[in-house]
Amino acid sequence: MKILIDMNLSPRWVKLFDDASVESAHWSTIGAANAPDKEIMDYAKANNYVVLTHDLDFSAILAVTHGEKPSVVQIRAENVSPDVIGWPVIAALRQMAAELEEGALITVDPKRTRLRLLPFPTRK
Repeated sequence: MKILIDMNLSPRWVKLFDDASVESAHWSTIGAANAPDKEIMDYAKANNYVVLTHDLDFSAILAVTHGEKPSVVQIRAENVSPDVIGWPVIAALRQMAAELEEGALITVDPKRTRLRLLPFPTRK
């Protein structure tokens, strides 16, 4: 599993993932800082990354496009420092690795982790 860290999270996440033997890259080392979310999603999909973000726009993109990939892990916490929420994120990645491989949206907050499989069901 490879993690693509969104611009709204610190590059310090890379070290945490390295320490946990998880391959990762921060978007700042790949693309423009002001790249639209769709560009980040397209890159992640083409290069088999899971997107890590604090931005709800990524789940909205998945919903609107009925996307199956890339998987997205969104952090829903006031403090998104890897020192504070990092290990719960890593635990969720490990626990739900198979679902992320197939296509999933995982939400991690300080009290719980939620999983939604992709694509989201369409409403009639």
